[in-house]
Amino acid sequence: MIRLDRAFRRTNPPLPPSGGEGWGEGGSRSRRDLCFVALLLVVSSASAQTVVKAGRLLDPRTGNVLAPAAVLIEGDRIREVGPPSKIQADAPADVEIIDLGDVMLLPGLIDGHTHLLIDPVIPPEEEVGRRYNGRFAPGLLLAIAAMSPSERVLRGAEAAREDLESGFTTVRNLGHSGIDGDVVLRNAINAGRVPGPRILACGRKLSGTGSYMLNLNPALFDAILDQEFLRFDGPDGVRHAVRENVLYGVDVIKIAAEDDVTAAEMAALVDEAHREGMKVAVHAKTPPNIQLAIDAGADSIEHGDEITDAQLSAMRAKGIFFDVTETFYGGRFANLETDLVLSPESKARFAASAEKRNAEIRKLIERILKSGVKFAAGSDMGWYYPGKTRGEATATMFPALRDAGIPPLEILRAVTIRAAEMLGWSDRVGAVEAGKYADLVAVAGDPRADVTELERVRFVMKGGKVYVRRQP
Repeated sequence: MIRLDRAFRRTNPPLPPSGGEGWGEGGSRSRRDLCFVALLLVVSSASAQTVVKAGRLLDPRTGNVLAPAAVLIEGDRIREVGPPSKIQADAPADVEIIDLGDVMLLPGLIDGHTHLLIDPVIPPEEEVGRRYNGRFAPGLLLAIAAMSPSERVLRGAEAAREDLESGFTTVRNLGHSGIDGDVVLRNAINAGRVPGPRILACGRKLSGTGSYMLNLNPALFDAILDQEFLRFDGPDGVRHAVRENVLYGVDVIKIAAEDDVTAAEMAALVDEAHREGMKVAVHAKTPPNIQLAIDAGADSIEHGDEITDAQLSAMRAKGIFFDVTETFYGGRFANLETDLVLSPESKARFAASAEKRNAEIRKLIERILKSGVKFAAGSDMGWYYPGKTRGEATATMFPALRDAGIPPLEILRAVTIRAAEMLGWSDRVGAVEAGKYADLVAVAGDPRADVTELERVRFVMKGGKVYVRRQP
């Protein structure tokens, strides 16, 4: 009951106090509370209805298209899907009709791995070469040390709005948000105070000491690290860290599995998170650390660069998701460095490294597809991308995944129905079906033939509310 109550409170705030009357003897409510509940029932029974019509509706699960198509929406949920003639016959006479013309409707897109509250700029070449993790750590340090938590949340709100405007109606934010920045942002969006996608927040990532940030000033080490990570020591320590994140109201537990994490610690983390009714996402790249996550029964493995065929088979058997995060395939990371003055030697090294990495990713994707493991996709976006909004930068994942070897329909599934399953939200998002949230996007062409159509969404609806309607 405690776990259910915590999950309920994250998305359903309690009724307002009733002037001290509250709950009476034996659990009876005050007259004021009963009147309030009755009013809510009246309002909900009179929810507004809308019909969205389009030339085509794609079902990513089957790949089939309904043409023409209509969606009847009541409040924030889908009530019925079918041909326009039937839907309009079932709708009230005064229903609002949104006719989108000859476009293709899709479920709202899901980014399974993002970082809304950071946007580091890659430092100059000399700085990168002088620091451990020099491309990323200096920008993260600036976010921690130079911005207040309030400023980070405001920047995160801007990124969230831009993600929504590019069709991402649900995201899983996996860290680098300060102590509770993504939780606060999630709550503000849920309350309707700011626009943005539905957020599953992880709060601080659990980590052994120094996984991302080495060689810090010893005098500031704890103060800096504690803003981004919940560090632990031993199985009891990891259980305590999970519980601390739960107190902040997170939705998912994220751990960075490096060589300093033991099998006992990983097992304790997964057990504690599952007892709290939460899924576990594991940042793991090498076979030993991936194996820790598999053996412990984690729910998803993020990145997984060096995974073996045997581990892919074990993940398939256990139903563990592989979250593919190859947004920068094909040398696209170089687009983030366009403002840097690179020496000819550095450009040559960068090009050679990128080609080697591309070959490795192509082989990885081939093995993932062959293995039959369940996979979703995430942008891993947490960078300043010159000339693009955060949403446009996030959408660069689509051509990257295509170029890496994933067929377009599989990409669509990875950011809709499969992503919803990975998040544990198959009952509410990921498909245009009765009972699910009215999260819809529309594109002009057919993303099964050209997945870059997903970079050019023309219509975005989240929870029955229209956020974007662009003219052809």
